Amino acid sequence: MSYKSFTMELAGRTLRVDVGRVAAQANGAALMHYGETVVLSTATASEKPREGVDFFPLSVEYEEKLYAVGKIPGGFTRREGKASENAILTSRVIDRPMRPLFPKDYRNDVTINNMVMSVDPECSPELTAMLGSAICVAISDIPFDGPCATTQVGMINGEFIFNPNSAQNAVSDLKLTVASTREKVIMIEAGANEIPEEKMIEAIYEAHKVNQSVIAFIDEIVAEVGKEKHAYTSCAIPEEMFAAMKEIVTPEQMEEAVFTDVKQVREENIRKITEQFEEAFAENEEWLPLVGEAVYQYQKKTVRKMILKDHKRPDGRAINQIRHLAAEVDLIPRVHGSAMFTRGQTQICDVVTLAPLSEVQKIDGLDTSVTSKRYIHHYNFPAYSVGETKVSRGPGRREIGHGALAEKALVAVLPSEEEFPYAIRAVSETFESNGSTSMASTCASCMALMAAGVPIKAMVAGISCGLVTGDTDDDYVLLTDIQGLEDFFGDMDFKVTGTTDGITAIQMDIKIHGLTRPIVEGAIAQCREARLFIMDNCMKPAIAEPRATVGEYAPKIIQIQIDPQKIGDVVGQRGKTINAIIEQTGVKIDITDDGAVSVCGVDQANMDRAVEMIKIIATDFEEGMIFKGKVVSIKEFGAFVEFAPGKEGMVHISKISKERINRVEDVLTLGDNVTVVCLGKDKMGRISFSMKDVKAEA
Repeated sequence: MSYKSFTMELAGRTLRVDVGRVAAQANGAALMHYGETVVLSTATASEKPREGVDFFPLSVEYEEKLYAVGKIPGGFTRREGKASENAILTSRVIDRPMRPLFPKDYRNDVTINNMVMSVDPECSPELTAMLGSAICVAISDIPFDGPCATTQVGMINGEFIFNPNSAQNAVSDLKLTVASTREKVIMIEAGANEIPEEKMIEAIYEAHKVNQSVIAFIDEIVAEVGKEKHAYTSCAIPEEMFAAMKEIVTPEQMEEAVFTDVKQVREENIRKITEQFEEAFAENEEWLPLVGEAVYQYQKKTVRKMILKDHKRPDGRAINQIRHLAAEVDLIPRVHGSAMFTRGQTQICDVVTLAPLSEVQKIDGLDTSVTSKRYIHHYNFPAYSVGETKVSRGPGRREIGHGALAEKALVAVLPSEEEFPYAIRAVSETFESNGSTSMASTCASCMALMAAGVPIKAMVAGISCGLVTGDTDDDYVLLTDIQGLEDFFGDMDFKVTGTTDGITAIQMDIKIHGLTRPIVEGAIAQCREARLFIMDNCMKPAIAEPRATVGEYAPKIIQIQIDPQKIGDVVGQRGKTINAIIEQTGVKIDITDDGAVSVCGVDQANMDRAVEMIKIIATDFEEGMIFKGKVVSIKEFGAFVEFAPGKEGMVHISKISKERINRVEDVLTLGDNVTVVCLGKDKMGRISFSMKDVKAEA
């Protein structure tokens, strides 16, 4: 079987693309090899448009097969289950740059599938899938205004690393993904360790350069094996329909309908206008089904014209003005930390929970170097937050994406495990939504962490910047703090989080064919100005720094170090000793292989008791040491005293009392609490105690 193979050197490793080797019935297929990472990328499209939809039905899948890293899946079925969080986030990163490049009037179902079949730790399967997706669509007959290419950037010791491997990622100060078309940047996703704005812009455009060499490579493949793009049924709204609508509702009337800062009022105005059109076109079978989409587009044109030509925003704000801000902490009693952040009609309540490190999230994925996650951020978006009725069926892709972005925003400022030995979970509950809840989640989470007593290194805030473009690259308006309407009808949602010193996360979604460098630089600068304003004028007045201690209801943790050789003594046979300590004190105990012991509980006295027991067990017993214990056994020759769980020593009958006694039972009874002094070890290696030699002050 003959097939075409194409290769290029990418970041010091060979990228090979096999076309025509597998999956011949897909519209486009590419078997991707990057080093020894193998991903099969396929693109398929339906023959006809899907009826009754007013959007482009694109599905992007990233399938992680555990055989790729030599693992058998867990669970009873031993099959791959639902997509992991990493798989969902990767699908989103692939979707975002590609979606704007399909025709706006295309309604055929398109599925892009990426199956990870082998993973080389030196070559990212996620990146391979991103490139494979772009290639399989570019060579297919599916209409697509590409190609696009994606590059990942890391930074170690101030030096950029392109498409870093797993080991480099683990120590990198930057995890940046940039997608580009031939001329422009089309998608940015980043997590960073407080990187200055200028450095971030430099990294973005270095990645853009690398993307150009990949696009040239894709062009070669398309020139040789690319299929002719198929014709499709356009679902565009007829121009004569728009003309008729403008006679029924004038542009001025439409402007008046959308020009309000209360979402519910605007929605009611649009509902009435929609009814007018439905009435007017009741007899027109062709136009009536298109009314919903046509009203949407009429609104869109109105809002864009208002912003671009008149610099008027629907809620009357200035171009760079942030909506009304409010913040408070300790809204929820008994939780470990809580905060609420409000920006206009967007409101997030965040709740933080602390737990011992044994409760970190376990991860079983394709990156074998990542096995756990200490900081978890979950985001929930109930229907009531937008005034709708819908039962929650668990988090969707959007919720997982928003949670991951807010998580990424705060990871850079968290204390180390040594500084703060806790697993941390933050949950953002959306109370109200009208634009950029993920950035409100970042602000609320930062305050909730400080309220919980987590000693974060710096305050983090986030804001979203929007864009409306005209007919040329120079004709555009950047909008600070976009609300829902400006997001829907605008061209960009550019989210940036950071501290006063630099950026911690970026996520950029756009609906157009890329951004010029002035737009990217302008958006980053505008976001910086806005996040500093939010911190100074809203967050700091509510809580300016982390509390000195964790709250009343949070678990307290005491950390001690023991000799690793003594771990077996502390644990005991089949865990008998450690379980006895836990039972007696009600604490949680974690011991690492290097002898680091964490004792976690809410009662300080019980925690101190547990620590004391562990220290006693882990101590080499020396003559003269004083212990308190309980009589657990009486023999003719003496008594056995348990001074720590599983640890006993013997008091010989001659060492019980200063006066001579004939029977142990004359002085001691089972269960008596006694103080003893260590005499060392007897001939049989047992610890020997004395009661009579204990000094009075002990």
